[in-house]
Amino acid sequence: MSTRARILEVAAHLVAKSPDGDISTRAVCEAAQVGAPALYRHFGDKEGLLSAVVDHGFEAYLATKRERSETADPVQDLRDGWDSHVEFALRNPNLFRLMHSPAMRTPPAAALESHRILTRDLERAAALGKLRISSELAAQMIMSANVGVGLMLVARPSTFNDGSVSRRVRDAVHAAVFVPEAGVREPAGAGGTQVPSVAARLSALLRRSPDAGLSTAEAALMNEWLDRVSNAPVRATVNGEKSDHLG
Repeated sequence: MSTRARILEVAAHLVAKSPDGDISTRAVCEAAQVGAPALYRHFGDKEGLLSAVVDHGFEAYLATKRERSETADPVQDLRDGWDSHVEFALRNPNLFRLMHSPAMRTPPAAALESHRILTRDLERAAALGKLRISSELAAQMIMSANVGVGLMLVARPSTFNDGSVSRRVRDAVHAAVFVPEAGVREPAGAGGTQVPSVAARLSALLRRSPDAGLSTAEAALMNEWLDRVSNAPVRATVNGEKSDHLG
């Protein structure tokens, strides 16, 4: 095993066993039997080491995401993705907290890849006319809610002890993001979704078809317009009165 790999394995073990997920570079060096210069040569500083630990820990999880076969139902794939992400948090609480710590000034590569995978599945849903809003905004909403649930479950288990909370939050966020299935009634006051959904679909199809006959500048402008329409507040009727909300 190379010196870098040994340091990484030791650091990952110490993070998993730490009461609060924090480790010291001195403890890592002692356990790996290397000097501090070797650690800093391979990882730059403590943050660089922790970022590498996150990427190392998430690699197996992300490998399953990369290799999974896409189904014909991207919405179900997204439901499954939410559940698997929360399950990973529960199995690896310190690693999950570390990945989403505000102390990490540069997001680990694993966090960025996870977001790209989510956005890709949302673009598939948008291309089928299943999104109420743009895929970018939907990704931000789903990721922030999903990470928030995961962090609360691992950081406050005595308070967040209802086993259904993740599913309930998932379904509530998805109801705000996805067009309801045929035959499913809109919640009261949800407003119309047809125009935003069409705009989101056109935007997704345009991104997937770079040879649509538009110049780079024209395509960028068209996507900007479509995203504005997708994400614009909808005037919904509630008890006979108009109210603004994102629909």
